[in-house]
Amino acid sequence: MIAKLALAPVLLWQGRQVRRSALRLPEAAGPRQGVEEPEMTFNAEREPLRLAVLGDSSAAGVGVPHQHQALAQPLAAALAHRLARPVAWRLLAQTGHTAAEALAHLQASPPEPTDWLLVIVGVNDAVAQTPAARFTHTLDAIDAWGRAHLGLRHTLHSALPPMDQFPLLPWPLRSVLGRDARRLDAAARSRVSCAAGRHHAPLPTLPAPAAQWMAEDGFHPGRAGYAAWAEHLAGFIAQVDEGEVDQGLVA
Repeated sequence: MIAKLALAPVLLWQGRQVRRSALRLPEAAGPRQGVEEPEMTFNAEREPLRLAVLGDSSAAGVGVPHQHQALAQPLAAALAHRLARPVAWRLLAQTGHTAAEALAHLQASPPEPTDWLLVIVGVNDAVAQTPAARFTHTLDAIDAWGRAHLGLRHTLHSALPPMDQFPLLPWPLRSVLGRDARRLDAAARSRVSCAAGRHHAPLPTLPAPAAQWMAEDGFHPGRAGYAAWAEHLAGFIAQVDEGEVDQGLVA
């Protein structure tokens, strides 16, 4: 904290410079809801698994041209393949959203029955210096609202990315934001670790430098990053969901 205060003038100046010069990419075009069908059809008549993705610019697909190259739709397609079951998906995301703004977005959207809610927030909270206690309190509120109004079974909190590896950010700003992102992520992981139906998923381990998996803006995932992320999350969700089926907990 003392070091951050000492660096405050430099960090503020670097933040202004980044905002002024950063390449601003649009959110991915295309539909924000749909149904992905399995390739194998023996379970095709089952009720679809209902997935909602809530969050910020990465949830919205900034960094790729179309939703089929982003996260929500490929995740639904990967789940349909793994579960041999239709997956109905919808996307509730907007560039710049903090956890609190994502909660407001969720509350303002038409309530639709949802089995899994994937929550992708935290980068903007790190930038905004949101205290960890407030961040986790908002994550609790997202989960509680979903269970009360959507019939939610599971909330999956995706880990924050390593902001200290973002090519866009200069040093020492990237080091400070990286530390702040890890702080928020650790708080979220600790909060959900003992909560039934809540999960924390780490990011996939990528075998190349982060820059090779990112978009040209140096801040968001690119096609390869989104593809790896979608497959990784699909594996996590499928493992939990298939475990429930094996235990007879899901019709």
